[in-house]
Amino acid sequence: MSSITELRKFVVPEFVFGVGARMQAGKYANNLGMRHTLLVSDPGVAATGLLDSVIGSLNKYNIEYTTCTGVSPNPRDHEIMDGAEIYRNADCDGIIVIGGGSPIDCAKGIGIIIGNCGDILEYEGVDTIVNPGPPIICIPTTAGTAADVSQFAIILDTENRNKIAIISKMVVPDVALIDPETTVSMDPFLTACTGMDALTHAIEALCSNANSDITNLHASHAIELIHANLLTAVREPTNIHARSNMTLASLEAGMAFSNASLGAVHAMAHSLGGYLDLPHGECNAILLSHVLRFNAPQVIPEFGSIAQSIGLESTQMSNGELCKIIPAAINRLRKDCGIPPVLGGLGVRSCDVPELAAKAVKDPCLLTNPRPANQRDLEVIYEESI
Repeated sequence: MSSITELRKFVVPEFVFGVGARMQAGKYANNLGMRHTLLVSDPGVAATGLLDSVIGSLNKYNIEYTTCTGVSPNPRDHEIMDGAEIYRNADCDGIIVIGGGSPIDCAKGIGIIIGNCGDILEYEGVDTIVNPGPPIICIPTTAGTAADVSQFAIILDTENRNKIAIISKMVVPDVALIDPETTVSMDPFLTACTGMDALTHAIEALCSNANSDITNLHASHAIELIHANLLTAVREPTNIHARSNMTLASLEAGMAFSNASLGAVHAMAHSLGGYLDLPHGECNAILLSHVLRFNAPQVIPEFGSIAQSIGLESTQMSNGELCKIIPAAINRLRKDCGIPPVLGGLGVRSCDVPELAAKAVKDPCLLTNPRPANQRDLEVIYEESI
């Protein structure tokens, strides 16, 4: 755990949180000087009708828009380049994105290209972006990815079947309009997967070797909120109280991981998403307990904090008990949410493991894992997860 005397930075966008926040899209677009915005989304969100309320808000301010709604899960490099071409051809001057992590990361990628040209894959890594892009307003529709407040953009390199991470203050959106009502349309399984993604963000940020008192504060509260509300949100999709708490948890987990970074779970999940095009949140949910067991010797104090956040009395527990009880509690929550226990059910095979581990060991998220991990360590974790 970091010392309070260590230097740390903390970056978040301006955000508006609460029911109806999405209706502020026109106002904020106008404030940012947008006259013709690129409206980015995906087919699933477009089918819910959520775009209509955003368009209505734009119409109030006479802001024109061009839509780009063909974003895939795990956004592809070519989709970003195509989106940038749509932006240029329509003479847009800003971006509004409504959707989960995939459309938001795609919108961030479009912004990078508009501000800097070239190919999106050229910007892999940390602080590789020179120029700021156009203004971006994010309206998240899932309670999990927190891409709307983070310094991360995760893009699928289709040729190499690998997800790249772009990490830069330049990809922090200008405004996030965080509206719990937009999450009500998620089905129970997506609710579960995105909620477990948020839990992974919070736990990895708490355990990160780049954490701080500020990120730990948000991460711990996010864990508490998710433990108390995720199953209700899964079982009662229209329960706006549970949805609001899950949305707040996603926000707080996002603020934590954006500034403390992540760890081996995300490095391994990125590899799975790139190589086999698998759902990110589901991969995180399956991997989380395995990585926690691997990290356990290095994060005993953090395990104590996690125990407190999920209502366990840990003061009388031995270190050995903590190392068992926290991964077990995470597994129970995953099981209760209806997420399968193994990667084999998603089509992952033992023969895939060497390639998966070779890609994961190069992921920048691995740098802040609390316990150093080499390729063989990751291979063992993958094998245990299959």
